[in-house]
Amino acid sequence: MSRRASWQEYQKDIASDKYYYARSCIRQNFFPGSEKAFLDILHNDLGRDIFDDPLHTSCTGIGYHSDVVPLETIMTVVARQFALMAEAGYENFISSCITSFGIYNEVLSTWEEFPETEERTRRYLKEATGRDLVKPKTIAHTSDIIFHHRHAIACKAKHRLVNVHTGEPLKVVEHIGCHYAKIFPKSGIGGSEFPYVLAGMIDAWGGEVVDYPERRHCCGFGFRNYLVQANRGSSIANSHKKLESMAPYKPDFIVANCPGCTMFLDKWQYAIAEMEGTTYGADGKGIPVLTYEEMAGLVLGYDPWELGMQMHQVNVESLLDKMGIQYDASAKYLGKDGKYIGKPADAAVNCEHARRIYEIKR
Repeated sequence: MSRRASWQEYQKDIASDKYYYARSCIRQNFFPGSEKAFLDILHNDLGRDIFDDPLHTSCTGIGYHSDVVPLETIMTVVARQFALMAEAGYENFISSCITSFGIYNEVLSTWEEFPETEERTRRYLKEATGRDLVKPKTIAHTSDIIFHHRHAIACKAKHRLVNVHTGEPLKVVEHIGCHYAKIFPKSGIGGSEFPYVLAGMIDAWGGEVVDYPERRHCCGFGFRNYLVQANRGSSIANSHKKLESMAPYKPDFIVANCPGCTMFLDKWQYAIAEMEGTTYGADGKGIPVLTYEEMAGLVLGYDPWELGMQMHQVNVESLLDKMGIQYDASAKYLGKDGKYIGKPADAAVNCEHARRIYEIKR
């Protein structure tokens, strides 16, 4: 098989319009501006038909992966989501959450392999809600959608992923969520071996993708690794391994397509600084960590505080300055009513103080 032909196996059918949008239960808490930015980009900038349904619920994926929600229950919940999509007149289902994306693909795959489970789910759905299951024509993650429209976004760009002071491409670390590419590799662009969904955005918008030894290593979230407090050392150890591996390449920022990965790679930098006195980034202030919607929003000229970037543990001003983005520093921590909303602790700490604490704890 030729190289070009083999690459076709890693592509997927992504709809260009008419999307039924399923929000994430945790993204709205971690990065509240990202989902709104996605809707604004699709509707306002790209003119696409996208439906944000207030009737849909959590997919219950965290409960399922934590052995709290049984398989039969989550399949019925997923069936209800699909039924709502059909009732609203849509057939292209898009999920904001990586875990949800993995769940939807797992359920559809289970129904295909075991038709009796689909029939049982149809019965449960009808008995519980009176609705009928209609499976989607296409299913995609929202990062797939931004990737699909990356060139249209590039045509409307106000900024590029370029250092305006040097003219050099920004060095970007892309991190792919495990539930996007590793559970069902054919469901993600490029599969688990050559995931291109984020790298494609970076390439289209002028940046340079950083390749480093632990590029495909897990961030360490893994629900049991974090939900059980005693296991959190495993979680931070995985993020630490990745950050140590990428640090010599001096990336300008990190972008991820999973809410958990984005949150951990951002906030664990604060924890590592407190524990060891190590602060990453060429300026010693941490490596900014963005969602792909935030990255797209900056390229399109959105206000960084409207995107919710003040919610990050690592400050993003160094990146904004490199991209030549104007921002009001005094408005960073003000809500819509002009009131101060509070400030997260900085990921850059007094390293000498932290080292003394570390030595005392040892």
